Amino acid sequence: MAECRLLRKGRCLGLAQVIFCVQGVISPLLSNIYLHEALDKWFETVVKVRMRGRAFLVRFADDFVMVFEVEEDARRVMQVLPSRLARFGLTLHPAKTRLLNFRVQRKGRNDSKTNPDSNFDFLGFTHFWDISEKGKSVVRRKTARMRYSRGLKAIAQWCRTNRHLAVLEQHKQLSAKLRGHYSYYGITGNFRSLKLFKHEAERIWQKWLARRTRLQAMLWDRFTRLLQFLPLPPVRIVHSVYAARSLP
Repeated sequence: MAECRLLRKGRCLGLAQVIFCVQGVISPLLSNIYLHEALDKWFETVVKVRMRGRAFLVRFADDFVMVFEVEEDARRVMQVLPSRLARFGLTLHPAKTRLLNFRVQRKGRNDSKTNPDSNFDFLGFTHFWDISEKGKSVVRRKTARMRYSRGLKAIAQWCRTNRHLAVLEQHKQLSAKLRGHYSYYGITGNFRSLKLFKHEAERIWQKWLARRTRLQAMLWDRFTRLLQFLPLPPVRIVHSVYAARSLP
């Protein structure tokens, strides 16, 4: 049985968006086999033709988002989705099933920051409405809080376990880890999160280098001099992507 999450209802001005997101525990391979028949084909051939407004589905393995223009359409799909998945031996987790009101920001305001319940996480990113430099409403994405925290914990655990290695080897391994992080999370609009992640990674590395010996403790001043010779990879935006066009 798949443990799934259904994420939230949303609405926008002009293009109202009602969003569902399902996240399961079955393998990606089984997800594609099951959900192609249980969800993808059903959504295209049965759901979309019965909707009053526009609707689309985005799925990656067992994670997916449904977006609806009309709120009533979303509620209708939400009513029938559990029974549809049940036909394939899948169930929705009640504690992880909810609707999201994902609406365009009113002019000059950013309700996403004052009302975080209007945001949603999908594939490791938090999606939220923001105001662009030109004063238009746009969808932005940043590293999800849980993914951010989990990444730093993994680095801390590695530094603790491998603090006995030569500094050059530690630098090589940490550099590879940061480049991997940038490769996934380095998308347009996420520069600040990446910069903070790198800074925290440096602080973690310094902490565990300082515990290698008490004779020559790696204090922060000494560590900054080390970074001049062995700098960690600079933050890079690898993927230039936009979650939505600017709306008037």
